[in-house]
Amino acid sequence: MPIEEEIIHWWRDEAGELHRNALRLESEQPQRVNGFPRDGVVTLRLMNTVSQQAIRLSPEEALKVSTQLLSVAKEIMNQKRVLWNEQEEQARV
Repeated sequence: MPIEEEIIHWWRDEAGELHRNALRLESEQPQRVNGFPRDGVVTLRLMNTVSQQAIRLSPEEALKVSTQLLSVAKEIMNQKRVLWNEQEEQARV
């Protein structure tokens, strides 16, 4: 299963120890099984220093999740932009 993308996130706990989380996106291409076409699969795998979990999504489910992620991310970025604009306006006054 090819790895399409992997996002690594490093963080420190309260004791100062460094930990690693990774979100990996994997794909499995559509194929013909017993003469019939079958959907491909998108797998989201969350890994940390002690375990890993994966969820397998149909292309439709993956598209739904990605659309929602895009919408939420855009809104958060717009909110940050508003905060920066307010900050700059206050600095000019």
